[in-house]
Amino acid sequence: MWPVFSKAQVIVWGKPLPTQKERDLLRKIDWFVLSFVCLNYWINYLDRSNVANAYVSGMQEDLHMVGNQYNIVNTCFTVGYVVGMIPNNLILLRVSPRYWLSICSMSWGLLTLGMYKVHSYQQICVIRFFQGLFEASTFVGTHLILGSWYTADELAKRTAIFTSSGLMGSLFSSFMQSAIHSTMDGRHGLAGWRWLFIIDFVITVPVCVYGFIFFPGVPERCTAFYFSEEERHMAAVRVPAPKRTQLDWTVVRRVFGRWHWWFFSLLWVFGGENVSYASNSLFALWLKYFNYTIAQRNHYPMGVYGVGIVATFGSALYIDSSGAKNHWRVGVFISSATIVATILLLVHPFSPTYVFAAHYISGVAYAGQTAFFAWANQVCHDDLEERAVVLASMNMFSGAVNAWWSILFYGADTVPRFRKGCYAMLATTTCCALFCIAIRVLQLREESQKEIFNAEKLRYDELEGASHE
Repeated sequence: MWPVFSKAQVIVWGKPLPTQKERDLLRKIDWFVLSFVCLNYWINYLDRSNVANAYVSGMQEDLHMVGNQYNIVNTCFTVGYVVGMIPNNLILLRVSPRYWLSICSMSWGLLTLGMYKVHSYQQICVIRFFQGLFEASTFVGTHLILGSWYTADELAKRTAIFTSSGLMGSLFSSFMQSAIHSTMDGRHGLAGWRWLFIIDFVITVPVCVYGFIFFPGVPERCTAFYFSEEERHMAAVRVPAPKRTQLDWTVVRRVFGRWHWWFFSLLWVFGGENVSYASNSLFALWLKYFNYTIAQRNHYPMGVYGVGIVATFGSALYIDSSGAKNHWRVGVFISSATIVATILLLVHPFSPTYVFAAHYISGVAYAGQTAFFAWANQVCHDDLEERAVVLASMNMFSGAVNAWWSILFYGADTVPRFRKGCYAMLATTTCCALFCIAIRVLQLREESQKEIFNAEKLRYDELEGASHE
């Protein structure tokens, strides 16, 4: 019994560290670092999903939204998200993440509360823009922070837990909207979709307070009371921090002079669009078009996020079991699964059997969040400023493309066929697979050059030492 449990624990959580002190430290890091970033991302995705769930649960009719106005609302959010991406990541290099992430969370929570008072789609557009501006700190900022606390062997699993917490937020939002609509619709004169935003804010506040008090930030600037001086030192040396440099124009040369920024940014432009079926709520719109009940519109898409969670953890386990070497294979698998889902939608867009299967299969694309950002974290680890810019740029360019891509290919008025979107998906999935292969080739070449350089440096040092004897 116990050997089986121990083996399962190793598979899921990784090999135990050699000393009790190291194990105690990792346990504290998981509890205080991972818990807050997961809760923060959970409420982040809860907020994003609530707009889609509110739209199919009465908001469209109450605000008289027509045509592609829903897509324009999403675009306003994306524009704010893109504008805030790199500034937020650079701020995190100079301001304690404990303060900045908590301030940003409270800011978007207050804006979420404001959503319950809107009376026009224009008001939603303004609120969503500023929400995107503050929410831009969460995803890539957390990846930057996780790369400072966890080793390469630990990172993929923790990244999987983090990204899955966002999917749990989407899943919970669907459940919450359905429950609110059936129990609170009309209470105190407020529609059920308005109550959704009020409750969302109430959930956000304690998470912000928890982060402000307990989140330790990054190892080199950690002052958390629950870490001893020895533990702070251990945390700083177990994941050696890259040499810090000034935020000057040399950052531009280092970033643009390497292949990392170019290829990882393009990879997530395509990889980010692989989740377009879910991020644009095509399944919910399809269910609404065919007059499924409000409960069904909120419940059935939950399976997409469930598949995403399983795929995310499965990919993380596979990556870690390979010694953090097979991110590219996960990318190729995601592309293959998404192509299958797209073919199903193109062939049978009116068949519930095929449409349900296609959307559930498409949930596999969520695994790209873990695989690709953990990959970039690993490749760029030696240069902190470059890593901050690369991670931010990946999400920034993906958002910049998605701002117009969703309107062009996934408009709400193209339901139920979404034919343009399906053809666009075939293009993005194919490009994503090709970039995964290209990055792996470049990574192997770079690692080989580093090995040659280190061997030559070692030989030179030995010769220098011998000459002084």
